[in-house]
Amino acid sequence: MTALPATIDLLNTVTDDATQECVERQKVLAAQSGDMTAFEWLVKQNEKRLFGFCTRWLHSNEDAREVCQDAFVRAWQALPEFEVRAKFSTWLCQIALNLCRDRAKSRAARQNESTITLDDVDKPPLCTQSTPDENAELQSELQKLDRGLALLPEKLRAALMLTAMEGLSHEECALVINCSVRGVEGRVYRARQMLMEWWDENK
Repeated sequence: MTALPATIDLLNTVTDDATQECVERQKVLAAQSGDMTAFEWLVKQNEKRLFGFCTRWLHSNEDAREVCQDAFVRAWQALPEFEVRAKFSTWLCQIALNLCRDRAKSRAARQNESTITLDDVDKPPLCTQSTPDENAELQSELQKLDRGLALLPEKLRAALMLTAMEGLSHEECALVINCSVRGVEGRVYRARQMLMEWWDENK
C-alpha cells in the first residue's frame, strides 16, 4: 500500500504530459491555419527553454537572443509542412541547433562578442541557506562545467546537452541531431567519459 501514492503521482504526471501534448497539438493545428495567437502561445511555452539552450551553446546572450528570434521566424514559415504527430518543441530545438551551429561558425569573424558562462543563464535561485563559500564553490563548478562542455567535439556536446541538460529522451535527441537512438547513446557515453576525464585532470 505504501507504493500507492507514488503510483498516483506517476499517473498524474503521465496525464499532465498527455494533456500538455494534446493542447500543444491543438495550438499547432490552429497556427497552421494562420492563427497568430496560437503561435504566440507556442512561443511563450518554448522561448525560455530555447533561449537557455542557445545561450549554453553560444555563450553569448546577444547571439542566443538573435538565434531564438530567427528560430521562431523559421518555424512560423515552415509550419505548414510540420507534421503534427511530432513534438513541436523537438522540431523547434532542431531548428535552433542548426542555427546555433551556423552562428558559431560565422562568429569567429566578429570581434565584439559578449562572452558569458553557465551561471549567467536563467536557473533556479540558489538555496537561501547556502553560505557565501558554498555559493562561490557552486559558481566555480558551473564555470568549470562550462569550460569542459566547450572542449567536447560538437556532436558529443550536442547529444549530452540535449539529453542531460534539456531533458530530451534519446528518441527525441535522435530526431534533433539526425542519427539513430543507438548513436545518441554512444555519443552521450563518450561525452560523459571525456568530460569526467577532463574534470579529473583539472581538479
